Amino acid sequence: MLKKIIASFLFLVIVFQVFTSCVEQEKTKGKLFIIGGGLRPSAMIDRIITESSIDKGGYGIILPMSSGVPDTSAYYARKQFITKDIENVYPLHFVKNEKLSADKIDSLRNAKMIYISGGDQNRFMDVVANTEIEKAIREAYRNGSLIVGTSAGAAVMSKMMITGTELKNAEYSSTFRNLQADNIEIKLGLGMINNVIIDQHFVKRSRYNRLLSAVIEHPEKTGIGIDESTAILIQGNRAEIVGEFQVIVFKNPKKSKNIHQDKLGAHGITIDIYLPGEIFSIK
Repeated sequence: MLKKIIASFLFLVIVFQVFTSCVEQEKTKGKLFIIGGGLRPSAMIDRIITESSIDKGGYGIILPMSSGVPDTSAYYARKQFITKDIENVYPLHFVKNEKLSADKIDSLRNAKMIYISGGDQNRFMDVVANTEIEKAIREAYRNGSLIVGTSAGAAVMSKMMITGTELKNAEYSSTFRNLQADNIEIKLGLGMINNVIIDQHFVKRSRYNRLLSAVIEHPEKTGIGIDESTAILIQGNRAEIVGEFQVIVFKNPKKSKNIHQDKLGAHGITIDIYLPGEIFSIK
């Protein structure tokens, strides 16, 4: 009897979560433009301008907090729009624990485009997590803004954020050397998209091992690896590949996970390799 009650309760929880997710998705009018880092091709900047409509009015905001040199990062991020004769894009820098003015938050909340630069995703989240900054980004997205992120700015888009740190190997490497259990560090990102884990510079830096580790350790998530000079444009459940190279998608539909002497194994993992112009669905 107790098992039936627990099962019924869990079913109701799942139904509620699905319902809440659907309602939230219906409320969201914005789009996500998630770039895998590297150079941004001219056509990609054109697409950002088109999707955000900042050439027709309003303004864009650059958030450079991921960078160790935020002024320089903001300068070069803005320059790519200036070369397109788009001057209504402005840097807005926040520091941890600053007293947030209503003017700065309103500027962020009302932006038609918010561009999160590259650097270190941990540095960015250290500033914005659980603040009015984070709330303003979410509100802008719900109200129809285009949220752009490149490199570290891409990693922060998902709720489960890859930090780049190996828990069992202290020396940094751009990719994981092994598929090890309990090795991948995951922290909370912005959660603009909840059911995926984003990785960047993917093909260029051969980051297959760490994204495979992620979908084995967290099989309920879809792993999306975005290469440099490449992006996915997400609106609702639709993801379009924009740019020059590939997007790799890993899924673990059987929720398979095996461990032997600290090494991860799994069966039935799927891989899809998408090219520019192709579209796939995100549940």
